[in-house]
Amino acid sequence: MSFIDRLFGRPNANEAVRPLYNEVVAQGRAPHWYREGGVPDTIDGRFEMIAAILALVIARLELEAEQRQNVAWLVELFVHDMDSQLREIGVGDMVVGKHVGKMMGALGGRIGAYREGLRAGEFEAALVRNLYRGVEPPAAALEHTAERLRALYLGLHAAPAESIVAGMLP
Repeated sequence: MSFIDRLFGRPNANEAVRPLYNEVVAQGRAPHWYREGGVPDTIDGRFEMIAAILALVIARLELEAEQRQNVAWLVELFVHDMDSQLREIGVGDMVVGKHVGKMMGALGGRIGAYREGLRAGEFEAALVRNLYRGVEPPAAALEHTAERLRALYLGLHAAPAESIVAGMLP
């Protein structure tokens, strides 16, 4: 949002999906992913967890043509958040764009990998490759994460898009 927009009180259009983005982040930060799921409780691990949930939400919303703008706004909020997070941890202005670009590529890759993994019955392999960065977690941890994300995926497909956009995730 530009200074002029803030000065004159013009709302940022992507604020319509802010409740959804906030819920994605809240779910991605839930302690069970890191305790029972074995996702590394690091900056990278938290990014991967939020990206996994966001990827499933985007994959669901993309099924409806009228949700394209909401998907674009959701990605815009993600980019803005990642930019802010990188700056907060001290990444300099000169390289923030490069890092955000890599994160966008990673998100796009996750959307495809998880969608295809769920479709082909190879979701666990996609999780090991992406969420766990190629390091096989203990079987119970992988089972926990796969079951919870699969349940989210199924719940998203059963929910109306309007509820999802409003931030009511299953």
